[in-house]
Amino acid sequence: MDSRTPPGPPEGPLHSQGHRDISRLPRSWRRFLTHAGAAVIGLFIGVLIGLTGNPNADKASPSATVTATTTALQTVRATGSPAVDKVPADGIPGDGTYVVGSDIKPGTYSTKGPQGGLITSCYWARLSSTSGEVKDIIANNATSGRTTVTISASDKAFTTTGCKPWKKTG
Repeated sequence: MDSRTPPGPPEGPLHSQGHRDISRLPRSWRRFLTHAGAAVIGLFIGVLIGLTGNPNADKASPSATVTATTTALQTVRATGSPAVDKVPADGIPGDGTYVVGSDIKPGTYSTKGPQGGLITSCYWARLSSTSGEVKDIIANNATSGRTTVTISASDKAFTTTGCKPWKKTG
């Protein structure tokens, strides 16, 4: 070799330093890298979907799933005689199912909306029975702001979840 000519490429296939040909990896490593790449792409797509959000998220829609919640309205004193917890006459204190006529009075009630924090919606339902079946719902809604509901004397119960206290307005 002449000292005046630059050295030529090495004999054999050209390889860039620091890069390996994936086809030369064992099959198990190729499979691992393929699956890991697919997982990273899936995670990236999921994050994008989560960040873009649902454009209809501000619109509350009734849900087909109903959860019946009951609240014990009776406590037992140490003497054994029962004492009934009183629901304020001017409102509904919070989460629970309230029997119309005995727990709450018929009328118009208003709430300022969801309790806040992680709770972003206020659910209420007027019920024809306390059986917990969907068919018992007279009217319901899940709202994100101030709400007013009129409870009729013919309603059997009223249930509320995630709402600030209800005040009787009429």
